[in-house]
Amino acid sequence: MGDSPLEELEAHEHAEHAQHAAHGNNPLVSQVTLTIAVMAVIAAVGASLETTEGDRTIISKNEAVLEQNRATDKWNEYQAQSLKEKMYAIAGDQMPARAADYGAKSKGYATAKIKLMAEAKGLEEKRDGFSEEAEVHERRHGRLTIASTLLHMAIAIATLAIILNKRWPWLTALGLTAVGLGLAAWAYL
Repeated sequence: MGDSPLEELEAHEHAEHAQHAAHGNNPLVSQVTLTIAVMAVIAAVGASLETTEGDRTIISKNEAVLEQNRATDKWNEYQAQSLKEKMYAIAGDQMPARAADYGAKSKGYATAKIKLMAEAKGLEEKRDGFSEEAEVHERRHGRLTIASTLLHMAIAIATLAIILNKRWPWLTALGLTAVGLGLAAWAYL
């Protein structure tokens, strides 16, 4: 049949004591909960930095491609000037009466080629600079990805400390957090 009011009161008190024992008066739960909150903030900052570095990688690679396209255009102009230079030189050899005029035009194209070559090489240097930047950002992104993963693992493992009411998962999570923070710092060194 039904429980007596005394039995119900005792059952309620036991449940309340169990609840306090599991969470309320347990300093481990408070420590782990605070630690998880801090880990979550660190993980969010790390994920933001990871995204930023990924974006910077893409931007730098795009800039490198644009500079390569500009350099290619300059080299194409260079080749066109070179063809014109040679055509006027050949024409001057074939028509001695106009050799001086064709020779001047040929020299004009030769001078233009020098300027185009310098511009093309300058654009290639800019391309190389953007490619190097992209490599730096890509390396940072990779390290931050690993750091962020370790921090998320640490959060999950720290949660086990609450569930199991054991200290070792929390200590393991603290270790993973330290390694993750070390990797994040290394990304910028």
